[in-house]
Amino acid sequence: MKSNSMDKNLNLAAMRPHSDHDAREVMQRMKNDPLFMQLIKYIWPDMTQEEAFEKADKVNKNIDFQLEFMHQAIRTILERSSAGLSCSGFENLDPNKAYLFIANHRDILLDSAILQVLLVEQGFKTTEISFGDNLMQGGFFNDFGKLNRMFTVIREGNNRELYEMSLKLSTYIRNTVVEKNVSVWIAQRNGRTKDGSDFTQNGLIKMLNLSGGENFTESVKQLNIVPLSISYEYEPCDGLKVQETYLSSVHSKYLKAPGEDLNSIISGIKQQKGRIHMHAGMPIEKELIEIEKKKNENEKIKELAAVIDEQLYTNYHLWPLNYIASDIASESDEYRAFYTETERENFIAYIKQKTAKLQGDDLAMFNLFIAMYSNPLKSKKMSPKQLS
Repeated sequence: MKSNSMDKNLNLAAMRPHSDHDAREVMQRMKNDPLFMQLIKYIWPDMTQEEAFEKADKVNKNIDFQLEFMHQAIRTILERSSAGLSCSGFENLDPNKAYLFIANHRDILLDSAILQVLLVEQGFKTTEISFGDNLMQGGFFNDFGKLNRMFTVIREGNNRELYEMSLKLSTYIRNTVVEKNVSVWIAQRNGRTKDGSDFTQNGLIKMLNLSGGENFTESVKQLNIVPLSISYEYEPCDGLKVQETYLSSVHSKYLKAPGEDLNSIISGIKQQKGRIHMHAGMPIEKELIEIEKKKNENEKIKELAAVIDEQLYTNYHLWPLNYIASDIASESDEYRAFYTETERENFIAYIKQKTAKLQGDDLAMFNLFIAMYSNPLKSKKMSPKQLS
């Protein structure tokens, strides 16, 4: 494994989550920050400061924080903003093994947070979670994320800096899964999908392989990759995503406003999301035999990305809105059996209500909404090779 010789020269400490050894000290520091009680009051309005401090005093390890605060918080959020959470596929995984969950990415916070909830409830250990440095804003939020087992991913820099960060990230993920036997969640791409299409970036696979050995497929096999599909009935932050996509098409490049990521996190939490389903795919192993036959590493990388996408598409749970959007996009009734006329009318009204609050051409944004909700069905119907 390349990482064995690299570890001595790489300083990975800055990107790591807080350790169990530091958990109690970090929790006490967070407890005394004014933001602590603000968050408590937002999630649990009836909880007193005494009760909140009592919970905080029970935190001696990372898992204590996840169980005392995060697990209950996410369940409370889902009770308020969803019509229920279901899951499948976890019965095919081994609770004693570590996996690299490569997931489609629809919501900044909830995608990975929902996985942690389901893992606990299915008898698994929680994962470490990759999180962009743009979301680690120092102080309380930095402590909050790292106590929740989040590790930092640097998103910006010159070519040399980005390569060094990719090498560190690759080494850290491999060591976490292989050496520590701890699972990791990472998105299949940088940033959330804005159009409902889930494609694994080749760059992600290249990054993961930086710390591997000479044999590509053996390097991949060590990571126990599991594609993870999350399907929201109503796309989190769909209006914000459509607005960003529209403005990008008009101005060629979209520049985020200060605090926009935090606003997206809050919007994702508060928006009604309807039903939610998460499916854990099968560990990628048998497919590696065919991947190994490819001529060069670039072809192997592309094929592995396609294999991941194939599972993500196949296991994506479609909702009536996806069928409605597909019929609107094609001006047909091909999927009429999958929804009612009332559901169609309500969905059209929902989109018009959303676009009325956005800046830009209503028809163009209506079409962007339709594309966002119809693309999952389009992806499911077509193989990655046809879409590439």
